[in-house]
Amino acid sequence: MSAGAQVTLAGGALAKNIFWQSVGVVSLETAAHMEGIVLCSTAITLGTGATVNGRLLAQTAVTMDQATVTQPTP
Repeated sequence: MSAGAQVTLAGGALAKNIFWQSVGVVSLETAAHMEGIVLCSTAITLGTGATVNGRLLAQTAVTMDQATVTQPTP
């Protein structure tokens, strides 16, 4: 995702019910925001100030640079 980009959920959607699947590398640039659970076959990278309301699951690595990941509410 580009720097400052945001994924927002509408219509009552909950982050715990949204799944994003990627075959390649997932990268959230500086100050980007993502909602949901990210499943990645390689690596996930979060830039400075990136935020996630969800979970990050990768087969290789999850790398964060002063980023925040919050578990979605049950």
